[in-house]
Amino acid sequence: MAQFTDTNRRRITGLVAGFIAGVSYGTNPLFAKPLLESGAPVLVMLFFRYGFSAAILAGWMLLKKEPFKVSLREFMLLAFLGVLFACSSLFLFFSYEFIPSGLATTLVYLYPVFVALIMVFLKFYPSWQTWLSIAATFCGILLLSSPSAGAVIMIPGIILAVASALSYAFYLVIVNRSKPIRNVSEHTLTLYALLTGTALFAVLRAIQGGSFMEGIDSPADWGNLIGLAVVPTMISMLTLAVSTRYIGPTKTSILGVFEPLTAILIGTLLFGEPLTMKMGIGIALCTGAVLFMILRPGKSAAQASSS
Repeated sequence: MAQFTDTNRRRITGLVAGFIAGVSYGTNPLFAKPLLESGAPVLVMLFFRYGFSAAILAGWMLLKKEPFKVSLREFMLLAFLGVLFACSSLFLFFSYEFIPSGLATTLVYLYPVFVALIMVFLKFYPSWQTWLSIAATFCGILLLSSPSAGAVIMIPGIILAVASALSYAFYLVIVNRSKPIRNVSEHTLTLYALLTGTALFAVLRAIQGGSFMEGIDSPADWGNLIGLAVVPTMISMLTLAVSTRYIGPTKTSILGVFEPLTAILIGTLLFGEPLTMKMGIGIALCTGAVLFMILRPGKSAAQASSS
């Protein structure tokens, strides 16, 4: 009975963490859109986003006297995770230059499919309920973000969006399945991933040229950078790590559907973007698929971390 209670607690914690990860990451437009409109380049925005987030998390760990030390093997793997997560953001932003953002969003949401396929390759087989939830959420995303008629679509954009999805999928699977970092706390894991991303964006901006302060001109800009660092970056990555470890990468990736749902809600309520009937049906389909996954997990909770 105690084991059953502990297993259920882990499952509920993982589901709640996955929901928070999706919603927090979906707040990206709330902070990023004003920065882009004020002229902040993507690499500048990403550099400060990851850098501020790493500094805040490091300060919290110092306050709580949490250890920073990791072995060389752990550091190399954590740095690789940071590159994967950073590349997911980079590839997505670059894909916008070649294809409509709606199509990019649809292609990026292939990552639950990629996660499930990687897990199958590793001989961990998702249940039919999980596959059904993936299919339903993907159909919902198609309704939410299908490109308009006559939109220009270029092959490099498709490749970049799919690469973004693959990077994110491998990040989720490695966090869940990698034995060398199994004992590394979520705080330490996230911190080193953020530091790696910060270094990567700094190097890329230096190669690109231009000021690191370009487009950052007002207190509102700094406030948006801090908001971007805390909510869709630090909080999202921390809860993502918890969810992936507790319920597995496949179910966590399905809960990621709350990312576009939150972004659409913010766009409608705050930026006056239209909410069509088709989008309403997509939202209902995505929400129903997540509820189905939660209510009909298809495996015992003890097996959850394997799928």
